[in-house]
Amino acid sequence: MDRLFAVLRSECACSHAPLVPKGHFSVHAGFFQTLFIPFRNKRIADTDREEHSKAALKTELIAVLEPAFECTSPQALIYRSRSAAASRNRTQNGRVSIVALIAKTRPQAALVLADGTVFQGESTGAAGLTVGEVVFNTSMTGYQEILTDPSYTGQLVTLTCAHIGNVGVNPEDMESNAIHAAGLIVKAAADVPSNWRARQSLPEALKDAGVKAICGIDTRALTIHLRTTGAQAGAIIAKQMGDELTDEDLQQALEAARSWGSMAGQDLAKTVTTDHVYDWTDGSWEPSREGEPAGFRRAAVFPYHVVAYDFGIKTNILRLLADRGIRVTVVPAQTPFEEAMKHQPDGIFLSNGPGDPAPCTYAIEVAQKAIAAKLPLFGICLGHQIMGLAVGAKTLKMKFGHHGANHPVENVETKRVYITSQNHGFAVDADTLPANARATHRSLFDGSLQGFELIGQPAFCFQGHPEASPGPHDIDVLFEKFAKSLAGRRAG
Repeated sequence: MDRLFAVLRSECACSHAPLVPKGHFSVHAGFFQTLFIPFRNKRIADTDREEHSKAALKTELIAVLEPAFECTSPQALIYRSRSAAASRNRTQNGRVSIVALIAKTRPQAALVLADGTVFQGESTGAAGLTVGEVVFNTSMTGYQEILTDPSYTGQLVTLTCAHIGNVGVNPEDMESNAIHAAGLIVKAAADVPSNWRARQSLPEALKDAGVKAICGIDTRALTIHLRTTGAQAGAIIAKQMGDELTDEDLQQALEAARSWGSMAGQDLAKTVTTDHVYDWTDGSWEPSREGEPAGFRRAAVFPYHVVAYDFGIKTNILRLLADRGIRVTVVPAQTPFEEAMKHQPDGIFLSNGPGDPAPCTYAIEVAQKAIAAKLPLFGICLGHQIMGLAVGAKTLKMKFGHHGANHPVENVETKRVYITSQNHGFAVDADTLPANARATHRSLFDGSLQGFELIGQPAFCFQGHPEASPGPHDIDVLFEKFAKSLAGRRAG
């Protein structure tokens, strides 16, 4: 029996839970321990274990485990699956075959960093090669919102949470109309979702979108490496099922990573922005109540009107604005200020977005003109950095950035601490703020500037993501602050 366990361990994804099958099914190690209870006293074979080949031992293992799926005792667990992939491996009575649990069903893949570091694993997305800046995100939930956040354009996102994909993918949790991350890196990916809202598994969604992804690597080691060396370019190369990963493939990925360059100097906002003007009035999703079905609510009245510049705007930002009675007109990133003012807004909103803020001269000009006109102005993430540049401050590239949903931020005046969602690789240098700009928030992780406001004007900004999605809602009070500034302008 010990040798059989060793065979199973060789098929497993992680050393700390060696009985989790690699490449197909996310099951707690206790599942296999429970599964073996009815059989732990069963004699597997009379021949010497050392003479058994791995293939023969695997055959015996299957022969022992398969009956457990026919067992009705509480000691044997039965798993059912709605996924098409698992259904191909079902037995006639609808129970998942043990073969599907221990067989390797994913193609080979590798992550190659520009410094030459290689992590070999398995593909859980589309086949091919993708290149980008490798970053890590410490959020425990919200992988779908992260992947569909346009701010991750050009980045290979490492999720430090070990199990990703458990709740699948659904249309309500999209933060844009597509996956924008250049690639995904995870420890263990779930092929079979378990959530009533799921419409698709994560691997299926990645493949349909043509997004490359790798699983089965030590994401803790990768994260420590990135914290030490800083975010750097990398490439994911994923093979087709049955194809071997060769030295030539790894060399191709290394060359692609080294030729990619840096996020510094890249104007990505104009590549992800909308190509047309549109209005937004849908609010947040709410459960059914008073006879109304569950869904996205709409405010009864919209006393305020804002023009939002789309540098990669997240849907939840629009929803939280609408929740506060703000009708939003979304315009493309390069819309001139004068054109935006033809919509007769009460204020201007500058959205989040990917890339370096410094090349976005068109956006900086808009912010400068909005400030000169003393319009209510609110910027988030990239919008915060653009406001910083607009008032004469400098921005800098961070070593590995802030990416996660557990970042403590302090209000400089009140000393109140907020747990916030963050996603940025650039920051405004607090030491370069002009005299008419007052710092309002700072990071308790590294002391970096998290927000500022202009003295005597209704203009302020925040580096993190008060809209969360994913993450805590501690600091969504900033949307209330913006609404009050709009009301103040209306009141004269």
